[in-house]
Amino acid sequence: MSATGHDEKLAREAGEIARLLSYVLILIAAVGLFFTAAGIPTSRFERLGAGAFPKIVFAGIALVAAIAIIDALRKIPSGAYGRFTAQTVAWAKQRYLVFVTLAALAGYLILIPLLGFSIASFMFILGLELVLMPRRPATLVIAMIVAAIFSFGLNWLFAEVFTVFLPRGVL
Repeated sequence: MSATGHDEKLAREAGEIARLLSYVLILIAAVGLFFTAAGIPTSRFERLGAGAFPKIVFAGIALVAAIAIIDALRKIPSGAYGRFTAQTVAWAKQRYLVFVTLAALAGYLILIPLLGFSIASFMFILGLELVLMPRRPATLVIAMIVAAIFSFGLNWLFAEVFTVFLPRGVL
């Protein structure tokens, strides 16, 4: 098999596994929404209740997703899962800065209610700048200034000019 044919086979396998994963997510969402629809209160004027139609729709979606999962499992060769996992790990390693940024954003969102907008924003901006930019004395000074302006400066601007008070934090 040529290199191009092999690459096409790998891409096809990866596509099938990705499709399988999307079917699983759809099934999980449909089941969750089915049980959520069961909690819709009923009125005394309805026999089936307000949640009957959404439950029918979500049950249908779950059934179609289950059938699609079975079909996708049938199409995927046995060794494809290991290759897909290796490709996914290699892909994630190449894009590690995206995951670092997402983790920093998650930490920022958790810290805003605790530390307040200014301090949490300062830490978030400075931390990302230190990760993403070259570390030289001049760039470190610039990073500190930018982080201070876009955290404490924005807080001042919103409070004094727009009369909008950003979260102060518990601590």
